[in-house]
Amino acid sequence: MIIFQGENGKKMHKFDLKYKNQKMIITANNPNRKSWLNVNKDSDFPIQNIPFGVFITKEDIITIGSRIGDFAIDLGALHQLGYFNGIPLTDDIFLQDNLNDFIADGRKTWRLVRNRIADIFEVTNGKLRDNATHKEHIIFRMDEVEMLLPVSVGDYTDFYASKEHATNVGSLFRDPENALLPNWLHIPIGYHGRSSSIIPSGTPVRRPYGQTKPAEGSNTPGFGPSKLLDFELEMAFITTDANTLGDRIPIHEAEEHIFGLVQFNDWSARDIQAWEYVPLGPFLGKSFASTISPWIVTLDALAPFRTNNPKQVHTPLPYLKQEGKGSYDIHLQVAIQPENGEETILSNSNFKYMYWTMAQQLAHHTVNGCPVEAGDMMGSGTISGPTKDSYGSMLELTWRGQNPILLKDGTTRTFINDHDTVIMRAHCKNEHVRIGFGECVGKVLPAK
Repeated sequence: MIIFQGENGKKMHKFDLKYKNQKMIITANNPNRKSWLNVNKDSDFPIQNIPFGVFITKEDIITIGSRIGDFAIDLGALHQLGYFNGIPLTDDIFLQDNLNDFIADGRKTWRLVRNRIADIFEVTNGKLRDNATHKEHIIFRMDEVEMLLPVSVGDYTDFYASKEHATNVGSLFRDPENALLPNWLHIPIGYHGRSSSIIPSGTPVRRPYGQTKPAEGSNTPGFGPSKLLDFELEMAFITTDANTLGDRIPIHEAEEHIFGLVQFNDWSARDIQAWEYVPLGPFLGKSFASTISPWIVTLDALAPFRTNNPKQVHTPLPYLKQEGKGSYDIHLQVAIQPENGEETILSNSNFKYMYWTMAQQLAHHTVNGCPVEAGDMMGSGTISGPTKDSYGSMLELTWRGQNPILLKDGTTRTFINDHDTVIMRAHCKNEHVRIGFGECVGKVLPAK
């Protein structure tokens, strides 16, 4: 048996994927596939990607869809017209305004659907290619649709799992010799976020108000718009129904319950956060907005890009001990574009720098019996690399404002100005294929 998801894009033999005792080959990952849709060679969305999202058409119809190249694919119409025959799907599975029910169906369903989409759009398959009437109802140009949030996020947890980022922040605010607190190397640190302010790429972000530390010589806190608005370069993973109250997810099963990833900008008001975070951690400095890229890229699509996570200082406790390659080689980039100006790239980083893996985060999250549900989102925490040009926040890039960044238009930034647009990008690439996430974009509007 063959599966097309080798580390170098080559075929792997005698390897069966099993889900609930049923074998499933991921044929969608075949690097030799070509689509009859026109796909630019540098596209984030070749036929080997097949992400999932939700969009609204020009006829004001909301549907679940996928994407190949610059074309959005209406999976609701595809299903109604019989292209998923033989796959056990409910009639309305794609006629909803979120992916939650589809995600809850589990990995076997995700793989069957993704494989079928790859077959339908394979260059040699003429069933849809040669049916002009069906294509009119199923395929749209991306400029004809508006992307929406892909899931209804019931719960959102943000981790703090990049060693470089945690060390930088600890050095800035505490003793550099003791930058990491004693628990950090033993436990994936996280906090419960606010799902109501998670927004899709392209949604403007309003500068938040809040309390700040009293000025020197005063006992009264400041109050007003944040002056230290920052981005946080992150990824986030989306879970399925994984456990019931009181049960936990074993580390070796954790990835079976992860549907896929999005890029994530967890905006941060540093001055508000600095005043409020003791003793219970982030609150209003984080909950005003978090931006995600609208297409969820499945773990299956990312399989050829598995890589080792950093060697961990201490051997994790047994429930956190993960075998094999625990991370993914995802290139990350962040830029700022002033209003009517040219963008300046600020940082190039990589998801593989994460100290604690997604599987470790999910296993830890549920070790106390906390239930995880379809559509829940887990943020990685800011991803910083080992070099100054790979830091994942303005706080680090400017070293708390001490080293302003010169933009291409001649202006400087220590933090983010009103009318600045923050642009994040993420992709994987090997000699065979490029799998990307598109852009995660947010423009900052002045405080009300």
